[in-house]
Amino acid sequence: MRVYNTLGRELQPFRTRVPGEVTMYTCGPTVQSAPHVGHGRQAVAFDVIRRYLEWRGYQVTYVTNITDIEDKIINAAAEQGISTVEVAERATAQFLEAYRRLGVRPPDRLCYATKEIPRMLEMISRLVERGHAYPAAGSVYFSVASFPGYGKLSGRNPDELLAGVRVEPGEEKRHPADFALWKASKPGEPSWDSPWGPGRPGWHIECSAMAQGELGFGFDIHGGGLDLVFPHHENEIAQAEAAVGTAPFARYWLHNGMVNLRGEKMAKSTGNVVGLLDLLDRYPPLAVRLFYLRAHYRAPLDFFEEALADSAASLERLWAFRRRAGQAAAPVPNAIAGFAEAMDDDFNTAGAMGVLFDLIREGNRRLDEGEDAGPQAGAFDEIIGVLGLAEPVAGLDDLAGPLRDLAAAVEVDAGEAAATLEALIARRARARAERAWALSDEIRDRLATLGIVLEDGPDGTVWRRR
Repeated sequence: MRVYNTLGRELQPFRTRVPGEVTMYTCGPTVQSAPHVGHGRQAVAFDVIRRYLEWRGYQVTYVTNITDIEDKIINAAAEQGISTVEVAERATAQFLEAYRRLGVRPPDRLCYATKEIPRMLEMISRLVERGHAYPAAGSVYFSVASFPGYGKLSGRNPDELLAGVRVEPGEEKRHPADFALWKASKPGEPSWDSPWGPGRPGWHIECSAMAQGELGFGFDIHGGGLDLVFPHHENEIAQAEAAVGTAPFARYWLHNGMVNLRGEKMAKSTGNVVGLLDLLDRYPPLAVRLFYLRAHYRAPLDFFEEALADSAASLERLWAFRRRAGQAAAPVPNAIAGFAEAMDDDFNTAGAMGVLFDLIREGNRRLDEGEDAGPQAGAFDEIIGVLGLAEPVAGLDDLAGPLRDLAAAVEVDAGEAAATLEALIARRARARAERAWALSDEIRDRLATLGIVLEDGPDGTVWRRR
């Protein structure tokens, strides 16, 4: 396997800290408002990376976070006249719901910044003791000049950075490029006690402390959006490595590309956004997931409605093949090998999707010629599981009453919902055999009104929920 490491800006062989194990941290959202489409891309990209590493046999420990205290949250609370807790809890619920609908698996540990303050205070104290940070007027700042490696992730020249930064009003920095580890509280703001007075953590220290606290120093993968390379991830490295006195804080830095709308990066700060939950209401959630996966995770991705419609059609094509193929057999080896080759090359989901669609073309050809497509179905199941695009298996309990009513109307014995549906399908098959087309059509059409689609094939009729 090779991965593109932003730290070094090159493809590198993937070698983990402990053979057979992967420790992985990604920066989660700052929860001042509902998620947009760009947030979904990051979540799906690293969900697939995690799934693929597990498929390759690694034991993966995956940690991410919720930034539930930050200037943007405080500003949103003031604008809305509610508490920061209310803002954060509402937005957190929206993010987690969107991720669930996208098929993103929950992390092994979800860290909330406000619950991890002791870890942050401990790291800040070490930085002060080691001469890399200094208190000033109730705040604590990191001294960029004290860390010679500053700029190694982003490739920026520290001298140029130091020359181009201004001091905000009220800041007591020694140098304009120094950044806050601890912010003294202002009247009415949330605060926690610290050795330097009441305040709250800076954004950057949160992730350094949580990632190291959960995974230890020198963990394998640190991920996030490309927009986090500087200053967030650059500052994370400086804090963590200065506190410990060695490197690396993380071995591989992976960054997903941005989602662009009208040629510009999607961002809450500019209002250039498409709401993720709204999009998931308008399109099948896994079609949105497929939309993300059709591009390499590091590439920019242009959002437009036609692309979502095309992804929805492609998703249905995938699922239609699987329903048609029937029972799976041992997977086609060359398809699995092609999938692994694509994903081993820096998690190239675009190449993996190409392998998948080639697979279903071959499978459909075999079915058209009366041959068995079980090996193609087996490979399909394996690949689709890693990509997280398997068709959901929907239950029928919510339709028990309407199915009983339909069964009574066409004189079919009713039982549990699934058994009732199978009895209705059998009654329709008998009606077709008897050329009772009106009854056959009635059963099909009334099931369709319940969201149950019947598909007739050479091996009988299968059903799915729309």
